[in-house]
Amino acid sequence: MLAKTAKLFWTLVLCVASLCVGLFMAYRTDAAPASSGPPARLASADVGASEGRSEGEPKLLKSQVVGWDAASLHQADWGQMRTYFRGQTHGTKDVLTAVAVVEPGKAVHRAHRHAQEEYLVLVAGSGTWSLAGKEFPASRGDILYAEPWVYHGLTNTGSEPLIFVVVRYSSKGVKVSPRPDSRPDEL
Repeated sequence: MLAKTAKLFWTLVLCVASLCVGLFMAYRTDAAPASSGPPARLASADVGASEGRSEGEPKLLKSQVVGWDAASLHQADWGQMRTYFRGQTHGTKDVLTAVAVVEPGKAVHRAHRHAQEEYLVLVAGSGTWSLAGKEFPASRGDILYAEPWVYHGLTNTGSEPLIFVVVRYSSKGVKVSPRPDSRPDEL
């Protein structure tokens, strides 16, 4: 079961990373704003998403491709976050996949921690990683992994927008790690 969950997770990571590299290549700072209508899927395969589910269980994510303009957009003073998927799959729960475009000198938030595992893939730009109380240079192509409850973050210290992909989740069938102490979740 654990091997199947790991295989499913890595397939998801590779698909999201490939999608985001393609999106980065198409990203323009002068692009027109996304339409105000509901997000539309580019493609969907309605196969197998509800097989083996009991009544009352949360709906599983379906196989699909979501484009840049169809992703849910959140604008902030630090830049923008486009959320592609939220929910659960056959092997994961509390899933979040998104792309952030962070302006120079900014960060989505300070170093933080949470119960989910998380990968951050730096697609463009440069900055500073924060991991477990230490700082490291961040360059295009880097991938950060943060296990549950480990403080982590990314700040754009470069002169151009920094673009990263986030994949956050909890595995089904694996007990969620308890909060290790009473420190705040954001520093």
